[in-house]
Amino acid sequence: MISYTAAAGIAAVALGLVLTPGPNMVYLVSRSVAQGRRAGLVSLGGVAAGFVIYVAAATAGLATLFALVPAAYTALKAAGVLYLLWLAWRAARPGGTPFAARDLPADPARRLFAMGLVTSLLNPKIAVLYISLLPQFVDPARGHVALQSLLLGLTQIAVAVTVNGLIVLGAGGIADLLRRRPAWERAQRCATAAVLAAMAVRLGLDRARPLPA
Repeated sequence: MISYTAAAGIAAVALGLVLTPGPNMVYLVSRSVAQGRRAGLVSLGGVAAGFVIYVAAATAGLATLFALVPAAYTALKAAGVLYLLWLAWRAARPGGTPFAARDLPADPARRLFAMGLVTSLLNPKIAVLYISLLPQFVDPARGHVALQSLLLGLTQIAVAVTVNGLIVLGAGGIADLLRRRPAWERAQRCATAAVLAAMAVRLGLDRARPLPA
């Protein structure tokens, strides 16, 4: 079983990631604002399915590959750092908020789900989480490593789906509020950029290695 400390740690990491704009948030918010809450929730179903696939891969021992091939792990982490810095730069620019208005065509539920799934699977933040960060909360001394990976992954999914669901439900109101109050929009952009940059620095300075599953 996982410890309460590990569960709380991965929950905090998941919360920090889900609150920083990335492909998942941009897609969910844009769909919710342009096509309504139902479209946002269907899209969230696809995003959650992507999380489940990552959990299954992590449980099957995906991190073992990177423990055996350190160069691949280092390359992925470097890509994660660059990606987070790019997100920080995008967030700091005017219009960098994910709540900016966008004109999007109305898509059927099947396409919304599929786009959410693809967006989730191709999201570097989630890849970094499951390959670089989640294994660091696994303690081989506490027993079955795969079961620990599964429980930690489910903890991340619970946090991410809950927060993203709240964002989907409130996206329209938040977008209207930020449009009416430009100063709040600027503050949101600056805060987001600062958090993303701090995450990039933390990840870049981290010298931990993934544990074999």
